[in-house]
Amino acid sequence: MGTVDLDMEASANGDWMVLTVAGEVDLNTAPQLKERINGLIAQGNSNLVVDLEGVEFMDSTGLSALVSGLMRTSESGGGMTVVCTRPQVLRLLALTGLDQVLKVHSSVAEAVA
Repeated sequence: MGTVDLDMEASANGDWMVLTVAGEVDLNTAPQLKERINGLIAQGNSNLVVDLEGVEFMDSTGLSALVSGLMRTSESGGGMTVVCTRPQVLRLLALTGLDQVLKVHSSVAEAVA
């Protein structure tokens, strides 16, 4: 079985750092996501937008990576928001109540506004 990599691309948008994620966020790839989020925060990016539009699947380990990022951005005086319109990911956020904690937007433009 080959390793499945996540595609992650970070780009600045005003005061926000946007991390665009594509692929499957699961037990194998969630540590990559968490590491990338932590790296961006360590570089001084306290306002993060995580764009999940390209994510086909996410499980609880992916949610845990997002929660970790949310806590770290809060500690650094910033914030984290998520862009997602994919029903299966939104359903997971709703089931876990994370949609109440993470701000969920339908576009990057809306998230950075």
